[in-house]
Order: sequence, then structure tokens, then C-alpha cells
Amino acid sequence: MPLPPNSRLLFIGDSITDAGREPMGEPAPWGTPGLGRGYVSLVESWLLATRPQDRVRVFNRGTSGHTVRDLAARWQADVLDLKPDTVSVMIGVNDVWRQFDTPLRAETHVLPDEYARTLEDLATRTLATLAAPSRLVLATPFFIEGNQADPMRVRMDEYGAIVRRLAAKHGATLVDTQAAFDAVLAHAHPMTLAWDRIHPQPVGHMVLARAFLSALGAL
Repeated sequence: MPLPPNSRLLFIGDSITDAGREPMGEPAPWGTPGLGRGYVSLVESWLLATRPQDRVRVFNRGTSGHTVRDLAARWQADVLDLKPDTVSVMIGVNDVWRQFDTPLRAETHVLPDEYARTLEDLATRTLATLAAPSRLVLATPFFIEGNQADPMRVRMDEYGAIVRRLAAKHGATLVDTQAAFDAVLAHAHPMTLAWDRIHPQPVGHMVLARAFLSALGAL
């Protein structure tokens, strides 16, 4: 799914996408600082280094702490109004995490049915604006834990399966971030990728950037 020249590539998600971005979520005139310090800036840097003639404009609309419920509330302003040519959605970590770190605050929990229903609604709204279904990129949430029997890993895999089903149903491009991390976890401890198994360190963001670039046909 190669990126067209002179196109607009938008990433939206939670803190993993946010990665300390500037409020406008666009690069500064000299490069990547406005896109944060994570995988989005790495993707933009790769495109600038390898395809400068294509002038692909990258937007970061990640917001720390957000769930798919929060994305729905800002979808019009942060996605549709910007008229992107390719939209990448990675959400679900907080939808799952809140079920474990604040188990008594049920109002903050986004359970699988709501997650699937909301994500599909956002996908449907967005597909109507894109030139092809493959221009919608759906990325699984992940938990950087090699023990697949860990309760939070089990739950995260359930949400990842929802994303895979939606991508297949709608013909969207899938980025299986959990599989990308699992390949590295076969040889490295989780703490080398993310101290809390959620927020990647630089090498973890490189794992993500590689997975996204491969899906975007840019490697």
C-alpha cells in the first residue's frame, strides 16, 4: 500500500502515538520535533530521508490517556476535518489498562463490545472519505509481555483480535504490533523495550516504526 506523493498521512491514538508531541501535532519547519519522540517522528524521518521528492505530510493526533471513546469525541476535528489521504489508528491500551489499574472505576472501562462497536463506527465514517479501503490502517494494541498467559496480555490479545477482524472485514491495512513485539521478545526482556510494558523506549518505538513503514510500503 504505497503512499501517494503529495499525500497527507495522519496517525491517531493514545500516549504511545502522542509521545510528547507539540499541541498542533505537526513537524516544525526543520523536521520532526512537533511529531513527538516516538514512532510517528521515526516514520516521518524515514520518509524524508528516503522519499523527499514525494513530500508526504505527516500529522500526529495522539493524545495521552485516551481510549476509543475519547477518539470518537474528537474524530471530526482531529481526523475528518484535516482531510487525510491515509489514516492510521492505534488505540486500545487504555481501554484495557483501566480494567487492571483502576478495577473499581468501572465507568472508565471500555469493554470489548463497546470497543468493537466504536472502532467500527470510526472506521466506517473514515472509509467513506478515503480513496481506497487500504488507506485506512488499523493497528492492534499491544502489551510488551512475552508470557501470553498473563491476564493483561490475555485481555489485550482479545482486543487485538477485534482489530484484526475489523481490518479483514473492511479491507483495511493491518499492522499487528503485538506480533512485531513478540518477535523481539523471543530474544529480549520486556524491560529493554518498555519499563512498564506499555510505553516504549526508543528501541520499542523503532519496532513500531518498522511495522508501520512495512505496512505502508515504505521499506
